[in-house]
Amino acid sequence: MFGPHLMLDLYDCNKKKLKDVQFIYKFLDSLPGLIGMTKIMPPYTFAYSGKVKEDWGVSGVVLIAESHISVHTFPEKGYLSLDIFSCNDFDVDEASEYIVNAFEAKRVERHFLNRGRHFPKTLDRVSQIMEMTRERKIGEIEK
Repeated sequence: MFGPHLMLDLYDCNKKKLKDVQFIYKFLDSLPGLIGMTKIMPPYTFAYSGKVKEDWGVSGVVLIAESHISVHTFPEKGYLSLDIFSCNDFDVDEASEYIVNAFEAKRVERHFLNRGRHFPKTLDRVSQIMEMTRERKIGEIEK
């Protein structure tokens, strides 16, 4: 596996927190360390306006050595979406609980999947795959 991808949809969140660019920045600044990840740049957060008046909010991303964490808020709707994608395992339950509590969410949808089922983590594995592919092709040619 390449790694875990946690996706959270949080509903009925604290609207004051959802509209606070600095709160989102501080949240993204501290989250990587709390879940054992390595932040490789400061978070980038900004307020945006959607085509529909109430679809404004705050978005933010922090790149981590393991991949990324992103947040999108819709304060008028009390909604937040968050992704944590990593090439390293992390405690999904602990991360989810921390995030839900941080935004005071009343309802949560949690989706989790392991990405890159066939991703070769080591060069030795790449060599094995290449060798198996060559053997298969040679076997097909000989038929």
